Amino acid sequence: MQHTTPPCDSWLSGWTRLSILALLAVLALPGSALAANDPGDEVITFTKDVERILQENCQVCHQPDAIGPMALTSYEEVRPWAPLIREAVLSQKMPPYQYDTGVGIQELQSDMRLSREEIETLVAWVDAGAPQGDPADAPPPVAWPDAAAWGYVDLYGPPDIIVRSAPFDIPANGQDTWWRPTVDTGITESRCMRAIQTKPVLSGRAMTHHANSVFVMPGDADASDDDDGAASQGGRLSEYALGKLGEIIPEGACRTAPAGSQVRWDIHYYPSGVDVEDHVVEVGIWLYPEDYAGSYRQDLRTYGLQGDIDLAPGGTAMTQGFHSFDHPVRIDSWQPHGHFRMVAGSLEFFYPETGRRELISMVSRWTALWHHSHVYDEDVAPLLPAGAVMVLTQWYDNTANNPINPDPTVWVGRGSRTTDEMSHNWIAVTHLDQEGYERIVAEREAKATPTTD
Repeated sequence: MQHTTPPCDSWLSGWTRLSILALLAVLALPGSALAANDPGDEVITFTKDVERILQENCQVCHQPDAIGPMALTSYEEVRPWAPLIREAVLSQKMPPYQYDTGVGIQELQSDMRLSREEIETLVAWVDAGAPQGDPADAPPPVAWPDAAAWGYVDLYGPPDIIVRSAPFDIPANGQDTWWRPTVDTGITESRCMRAIQTKPVLSGRAMTHHANSVFVMPGDADASDDDDGAASQGGRLSEYALGKLGEIIPEGACRTAPAGSQVRWDIHYYPSGVDVEDHVVEVGIWLYPEDYAGSYRQDLRTYGLQGDIDLAPGGTAMTQGFHSFDHPVRIDSWQPHGHFRMVAGSLEFFYPETGRRELISMVSRWTALWHHSHVYDEDVAPLLPAGAVMVLTQWYDNTANNPINPDPTVWVGRGSRTTDEMSHNWIAVTHLDQEGYERIVAEREAKATPTTD
């Protein structure tokens, strides 16, 4: 099981920063009564109990020159925001990882959610008057890495291959813009990829709505970057949207970086008031050793949802997609995708032979501000038998009740612009055979069986 802390830099747009600041202003108003702990309770203090939680979960964003609208690296910085912190963790708006607890698979890599104990500690500290405590109890400060650094360096070192898009000038104002250059990879030997991270350069990261990439081969000259990369012989390299860290391809699986390939980019920029010259998006590729072949092919592609999302002013909608395979598969990651009117998504399995329906994952407070790919721990990644059905569902809300709806008075339909809506899921799938499927099932059952000495 591998866990990494997502880098946090310029994921949020300027619009989002303003929204957060507006929320802060409201929540910081007088009237947040602070109650003392009950007599006899152990006093919860910043230095002894709270600072560690902030270091492990918040400071990656809330440090000087990072994305957070305020730094939370000292008592003096944190104390004025104590009422807001209480509200944000109770409502689970922060840390910004939208994935439901208590239903479906809960073991995820790079899981940013606070534990119930951590939430209770933060709330109790604020309710007690946010005491500082003894400075001698404070944990040592954290030395944070460069925000422009690659996210998997601690696990695998620097990337083996870095592919850069051709530079592009992002205008300060205007509408959505797409940039689709094709560049050489320099790959001379086909190898299995271990990890992939797409990383827009910091100067334009907040304007980079998405940056998708596919490998194209000689003969793919007319292939376009369609929605699943199937038009290219090389297959999809990566998908990036605001908030996404990257992908780790599990051991035993192989997604190939093909020799002699080029990468075709599909980069979607949205101007945010600042001119950025020569902006570049990079994709870092970490490789498995030369003698590694992997037993099964893995791919990442989109799975569409059908249904009408021509949203009337004040309207709502639901879409669904149904997908099955003629062989067993393992679902390695799941990422719902939509825009400002999408509010929730779910992944279920349906087993036709028994009629049973199983909820795998649910995001009931989805937000376009953070596009997380939910990567399952390898020991629990869901296994779909041949013939069983993935049921994908997404919900949309074009009313004023949707807190990030930019305008509930307009019609919204399907489209690629930020103000349009989309309905698909990005899913990484390892394609098994029956023998491999049964072996994984048996291994998991053996681990779950108590041993006796």
